[in-house]
Amino acid sequence: MDLETRIKLQKSKRMTEEIKNICHINQDILDVMAHCDREMFVPKGFGAHAYKLDALPLVADQWISSPLTVAKMTQALYAKGIDNILEIGCGSGYQALILSKLARRVFSIERVERLAKEAKEKFKHLGIHNVNVRYDDGQNGWRNYAPYDRILFSASIKQIPASLFAQLKVGGIAVAPIEKEGKQIITQFTKTEHGIEKREFDDCLFVPIVDGKSH
Repeated sequence: MDLETRIKLQKSKRMTEEIKNICHINQDILDVMAHCDREMFVPKGFGAHAYKLDALPLVADQWISSPLTVAKMTQALYAKGIDNILEIGCGSGYQALILSKLARRVFSIERVERLAKEAKEKFKHLGIHNVNVRYDDGQNGWRNYAPYDRILFSASIKQIPASLFAQLKVGGIAVAPIEKEGKQIITQFTKTEHGIEKREFDDCLFVPIVDGKSH
């Protein structure tokens, strides 16, 4: 392991310790985050801020979420050991990277063409083959590989469309930042044979979901 890699791992470890001091996150999630190179997924010029608990700007008015928010969203998803996850809003690809270490397959949709292309290149560079990135409007879902065990929204939304719940397995979980009374709340939805059960967690801050595709 070269010096640069060791330094990044030390920074990642300190970042996860900071998260641990703020709230309870399962150790398996913290271990994954401690071994992931977040610096590769932040914009150029922001490397010094890669391991701080800050959201950082991307192109097209998009953002890479705070590591603390990523940890909370991942915790609510119960992703460890499951087969497949659909992510709505790939962004830089950092959240998909974390999920790729917990689940067998990740299908991530990004509506900004440049971000989708860059995310694909990053996963190829890292030798990660279980993340599939598609350039499309995430609200369409990805029917080819449905139904999914988990669906994660990496953009805020007022309510999850019924068409996306249709792509979730019975017993599956969807997690989204739901817009409610001027706030965004990390909300977990469990699909049962009798309907959808809802559970609310912490406040959060995401860019809102947008219709259509963008270049």
